[in-house]
Amino acid sequence: MANEKLMKGDVMEFASNMKKLKPVYAHRCILSSRCAVFKATFAEQTQKNGTIDKDTPFVLSDMSADIFMAMLEFIYTNCVTLTPKIAIEVLATALEYGLDDLRRAAVTYGQEDLKEKVLIYIEQHTESVFKSKAFQELSEDALAEVLKIDGLGMDEAEIIKYVKEWAAVNSVVLGRPVADVAKNVIVWIRLPILTPDEIEKLEKDNKKDNIIPVELFSTAWRFHALNQPDPNNERARKRIGTQERSHHKNLNVHKFS
Repeated sequence: MANEKLMKGDVMEFASNMKKLKPVYAHRCILSSRCAVFKATFAEQTQKNGTIDKDTPFVLSDMSADIFMAMLEFIYTNCVTLTPKIAIEVLATALEYGLDDLRRAAVTYGQEDLKEKVLIYIEQHTESVFKSKAFQELSEDALAEVLKIDGLGMDEAEIIKYVKEWAAVNSVVLGRPVADVAKNVIVWIRLPILTPDEIEKLEKDNKKDNIIPVELFSTAWRFHALNQPDPNNERARKRIGTQERSHHKNLNVHKFS
């Protein structure tokens, strides 16, 4: 037609995407027996169509060939060959497909590299991370590592609020007293950052569950009484997201990169 006009897209991008398409042959019965996600997907296809056409490819548009081949290697052999380039993506895929042994392998392989990347991500997205459901599911050790970060982009009063919520949720899940759940985590909060009024309010609220040890309050009050930096107190240091308070001139200096 006279008004029709052919609009061309990015040819190079199209070619690049086409190169990523790679047919891989596998046994649906093995995929189903080893992976609950594949089992559910194939069952849904059968229910919808009445049968499965074995000649019709099952397309995984959100996964690169390298990652799928690593996952397939694990499904068939219970072993996996990992490289620094794919370890993180394999971990994400293992989580998505519920392959716990593959997840553990990926974590073991790239544990330090993964830890560094995760902590950087948390620094850059502190608020969204702390507000997420996944935050409530963090282990004690993982949350303790998070609370050691100077680069958290959130004020300490908010951090304490979310830590207390985490402890309350996990107290119910684990069937343990909230103070017991929090004991290895709460020690990393930074009370000296707060004003005396804020500390006093926390102390009053703390009488309900004793989630914050008396020693932490004592250290915070001692800091305010001395009114000078304490180089031996690593909790007397601002985070990158700490809101300014008048006494912060007495906090230990930390230069953020």
